[in-house]
Amino acid sequence: MATEATARRFFSSPLFAVVGASSNPAKFGHKVHAWYLDRGLNVTPINPGSPSVSVGGKDYATAPNLSALPEPKTTSVSIITAPAVTLGVLEEAKKLGIPGVWLQPGTFDDAVLKSALADGAFEAVVYGDGGRGHEGWCVLVDGDKALREAEKL
Repeated sequence: MATEATARRFFSSPLFAVVGASSNPAKFGHKVHAWYLDRGLNVTPINPGSPSVSVGGKDYATAPNLSALPEPKTTSVSIITAPAVTLGVLEEAKKLGIPGVWLQPGTFDDAVLKSALADGAFEAVVYGDGGRGHEGWCVLVDGDKALREAEKL
């Protein structure tokens, strides 16, 4: 299970990415991407179906996948995809040496957790029950506290 120390470790990375970033303000991929931008964090939106996503009237170039990140070994990744897609994202992340993943509520099932929590897979995996929200660990609810504890806010 994730802890505050795990969330703090996730935010110790200098770079971030949001898998499932969207231009649609009603979607959590949009809200999470906007959350990173609002805090001035260096974040790359990941969306294989669109060359860019818009937040606050500004377009941000997307990467089609994690392999397109310039520095994956120093990039922690928030994931906002269905569990079947999340599983593939985790496999790619492991191969690239991504240090931390934040599995937003609804993005994981037992197979995803088995993959994410395998020995040596990631330095930090934030997921599941806990945090301050009623649906478990969520960047939108728990991110500011973790950022403060990581001395980035």
